Amino acid sequence: MTIDVSAERMVPLPPELVAGYAMDWRYDAEWTQGIRTAKLTREADQGGFGVGAEIIRTAYFLGRRIDYVLRVAAYEPPRLLDMISVAGPMPMHVTYTFEPDPHGTLARIHVRGGGGGFYRLTAPLLARQVRSSIGKDLSDLEHRLTGE
Repeated sequence: MTIDVSAERMVPLPPELVAGYAMDWRYDAEWTQGIRTAKLTREADQGGFGVGAEIIRTAYFLGRRIDYVLRVAAYEPPRLLDMISVAGPMPMHVTYTFEPDPHGTLARIHVRGGGGGFYRLTAPLLARQVRSSIGKDLSDLEHRLTGE
């Protein structure tokens, strides 16, 4: 079974503010469920953060530590951040999009992946957990930015 889940939320702030915070890996552990640490391990070819940059994230799932590396495949601030896993327990593709809206920003997270080994056995639970987590991520993102 593969995982293909998404969540969206209207955040009452402009895309530049919402995406500026959400696309900055230094804030990953502040608003993203389960992530304890995030570290830039490879800069983009032109330096800094962008296409080709890699971030290692440390998270926990079912009491197990998970270290995975995401490589930036597309980076178009403030609209799109697309990342694919290049190391970790399972293949993963994470896409953040931010669309302007009269009420602020429509923020979306889309996670796709396939489990191997232990994660193949827990795929249904993992899919539910990821769906719940990314919904909470977007809620936490809004609360962190609005202070409400």
